[in-house]
Parts: sequence; C-alpha cells; structure tokens
Amino acid sequence: MAPSRESRRTVFRQIAQLSSVDWPTYESSPLFDRSSLSALESDVRLVAETWFQHDDHETVKPFVRAVPLAYVQFDAHDRYAGSTSYQMETLFRLFLLKECHGWDHETALVEYLTQHPDLCDQLGLESVPNQSTLWRSWHHRFTAELQDTVQTVARTILIKAQNAGVSVPREPDRQTPRHGDEHTESDPDNQIILNQAETVTERVSDVAFPAFSLDRGEGCEIHENAYWDLQTYLGLRENLAVNEGARSFIHESNRKRTPLGHAHREHVRNLSIEQIRKMYRQAVSRLLDRVAETEEFFRAGIVAIDITEGDPFTGDRAGHEDEIIGTKEKTDEYAYQWATVQLVGNAVPIVLDARPVRKGDTRKEIVKDLLDSAEAAVHVDNVLMDREFDSQHILEMLSQRGLSYVVPKRMQTSEKAQAKRLLKKGKDRYETDRKLHLGDNEWHSTTLIYRRKEDSEHTDHQQYSVFMTNRKSGLLTEYGYRWEIESGYKSIKRFMGATTSKDFGLRFFYFAFACLLYSIWRAVDLLVQVQLTGEYEHSPIVTADNTLTLVKKETGIG
Repeated sequence: MAPSRESRRTVFRQIAQLSSVDWPTYESSPLFDRSSLSALESDVRLVAETWFQHDDHETVKPFVRAVPLAYVQFDAHDRYAGSTSYQMETLFRLFLLKECHGWDHETALVEYLTQHPDLCDQLGLESVPNQSTLWRSWHHRFTAELQDTVQTVARTILIKAQNAGVSVPREPDRQTPRHGDEHTESDPDNQIILNQAETVTERVSDVAFPAFSLDRGEGCEIHENAYWDLQTYLGLRENLAVNEGARSFIHESNRKRTPLGHAHREHVRNLSIEQIRKMYRQAVSRLLDRVAETEEFFRAGIVAIDITEGDPFTGDRAGHEDEIIGTKEKTDEYAYQWATVQLVGNAVPIVLDARPVRKGDTRKEIVKDLLDSAEAAVHVDNVLMDREFDSQHILEMLSQRGLSYVVPKRMQTSEKAQAKRLLKKGKDRYETDRKLHLGDNEWHSTTLIYRRKEDSEHTDHQQYSVFMTNRKSGLLTEYGYRWEIESGYKSIKRFMGATTSKDFGLRFFYFAFACLLYSIWRAVDLLVQVQLTGEYEHSPIVTADNTLTLVKKETGIG
C-alpha cells in the first residue's frame, strides 16, 4: 500500500511519544541550528527507522518524497549566490533518490523522472531538469559537506528499510572502515544484536551488581540478589510500586523465595545515603573497568553536571521541608532533587555519581562533591554545566583544579546592553574578556562569548545566549554534549520504581539504582557495538528495553 495521511500521522505520533529522543534534533541544543547537517542526518535516521516499521510503507521512493525537510536551511550549503530555477530542498531529494538507486550518472535520474511524471508533480517540478543542470548543481552548487550528507542519508534509508523487510533499489553498503583495511558489518540485524547483547549483559551484570549489599548477616533464607532482581523488575514496569510489584514478582521470578514489598522497603530504608553512594561508586568503578577493556572506550574527557527533579510533590511535606524542596523553575511547587555527573561527548554516557540535593546545599558544594567522584573514576578535562551553576566561585574552583569549563551566563544589565548593541550591528557572535569579583580584591578571569541563535522566537536581545569559558572559543561547540545528560534523565526516570514514601534514603536509592540500570544499558550497547562492528557510535543499537529484559533474565527473573 502507498503511504497515506493516516500512516504518516501514525509515524510522527510515535516519534513524538519517544521519551529518549528530541526531534527535530536542532531544537535539542542551542548550538544546533536549522543548517546543521549532523542534526539532519540524525533526524533522517530516527524518522526512517520508525517509517519503515509501518505496514503501509513498502518502498523507498515515498520516503524520499516525504522525509521532512521544510525546516532545514540549505542556504549555508548553497554555493550559488543568484536566483536559480530549482530549490535546494528539491535538488536534495533528487540526489537522494539518485544515491538510493546507486546511479553513477545524472542521465539515469533524468530518465527515471521522465518515466514517473507523478513523482515530478509531488516534488513540485514543472519540468524535468536536464542532465547538465543536475551535474552543475551537484558539482558546483552543493558543498562537499552536503554531498557527504546525501550519501550518508541514502545509506541510512536503505539500511533501515532493509532491516524492516522493505525492498530496496540496491544493496546498501554495510561495511565501515576498521583498523585500516579491515571491515566488519556495521549494521547487524536485530537477532544478531540480541544474541550478542545477551552474552554481554550477563557479564556486565555479574560485574556491577556484586557491589551492592544489604549487610543482612548470614543465614537469610532469601538470597540478597532477589532484592536487586525485584528492584530491576520495578524498573521494567512503568509506575509499578513495590507492594504490587512484589506480588507480580512471585509469579514471574524463577526463584523459590522472593522478598515481600514491606521487607524490601525496610531493608532499603536501613541503607544510609552514604552507603548507597559508596555502593553506587563501586558498581560504576567495576563497570568502567569492564568497558575500559575496549580501545573504543574513552576514559578521559568531558563530564556534565546537572540537577534533575522528581515529579511535583503534592502531599503533606511537614517534617521533610529540607528534603522536598522548591523546583528549579522557582514555582510554588515542591519536588525531590538529585544531582549527577555523567560522561558525555565521545565517551559512553555512564553516570559516574549521584547525590541528593537538600535545602542549604550550595551549588559549589555539589559541584566539588561530584567532581571529586568523577576525577577518582576517570580523567576529566572539561566540565559542562547549565546556568544554575553560573557562579564565579564555582568557575574559580574549576580553574584551580586545572579544568576547562563552558557555562551559560545569566544575562544581567551589562550583558543585555551588549546584546542590544550586537543586534543593532547585526553581529551573530562576539567575544570579550571579563574579570569576575571573588571578594578581597581577588578576581576570576573568564571569556564571555555571545552567540545569536538563528531560529530564535525572539526579535530582541533575547536572541543571544552568553557563555563563559576559560579556554579558547572552540570549546563552545562541545557545550551541545551537555544535552546528553538531559536525554539521559528521561531514560533514568523510566527505570525508577514508583513510590509514595517520604523516606529520603529510599527515594534516593530508587534514583541511584535507576542511574545504574541506565549506565549498564549504555555499557552493554558499547560492548555490543564494538564486538559486532569494531566501532562505537553514540546512537544505541541495543534498546533500553532489551537490556533491562536481559538483566531481568540474568538476575533470576523468568
């Protein structure tokens, strides 16, 4: 069947409901914009995977015609300055079609368009471009980067279609370079991935979970691993509380004895915050040692520090005012808050440490605490944080530790005035050195970088963002990596068991254990990718659900 309005609507509704991704990608970070080719490639990868899963989508051509491109700004990749007969978006689709078919010359594309006038109408072509026009457009109008994107996107479309059982006009190249001339399959099918993931998950679980202990003494009838099994089980079910989960767990587990809900809660409540954090750091250390066996793991580089909060707390918080605190948005709501430090950038995004946030905790204390843990586990070069950590004392501490940083700055009167001047002059970027007062005639030297966001909804000085850094401005491009911690939080919260308890330790344990499950997932994905392809790409090929299901299987749940 041909794609219909309803089938297209179904595809994009499914994409909108994905909790672990932001689409389109350019909206996920202030450092991406509508001209970013890497964002375009990521978007096509996501849409193609969902599109070809639909039963009505049986060929590649309709996808080439329908893939969303209206938001993409091709001007930055158009080497022609004057008026032209064909829009860049239309030409992009034409060359995408050519690449999907593997035609070496434009003549084949011209013949195909001539034989398919319906496609020309759908692409808005009043006439078929001649061969010389297409040749000049590709060789003289498209930049080399845009040509690479066409080839990358076409390969992605063919692989995603073939993986979904859709017929393709040519066999896609599934080989990627590895160690010189060696090659290996880069996009293995789902069954191969699952088979490999099962083996890897067993090894990773055996590494991470032994770090956790309830210290119950000897002679207990219920094995301690049953408690971690139950906690993992809660993470597999959305909004599943421990009492109901324990009852279901009895039937789904292959263990002879499993803990009851109240017993599970009681043992977890006996754990102090420091005990939980110590066990978590030990588990992550063991996990890092395991993934460090691969040369693709970067045990150094960039970390992001951030604070997340639970759902707004609507009950009576009397006696818990220091733990159930105001939200970050300064509303009249209250919530539990947790802080984490996570590897980002080229490294596998493992959460290195987590801690609760209490009333009275300063941002400097939080950053120092988490950095101490991070630097004990990996070598840290750069630190990324959001504007709630905009403090000269935090920045000075980072510099004293020999670390680079990028932090957005809250716009005060002077920054607003500068942004207005830049807007009046039509400048998109501006750098200036600034000294921030530390007190007692001491100062911290930093660089302010003003950056204008092209697709901003604002028309005044609010189009500009201001960043602070103590290194060259090129480091600013790395700030986009900080958004990985935001997307990570979405998955982490999915892995948390539900509870209405006000017990602070229990609440934190649920969050920390979810961070561990997330880190296990990303570690398993890295190991599977390396074993199957010889490389590591940041986009997971092993799903979170598959990993947790395998963890469930390996830890004793039937």
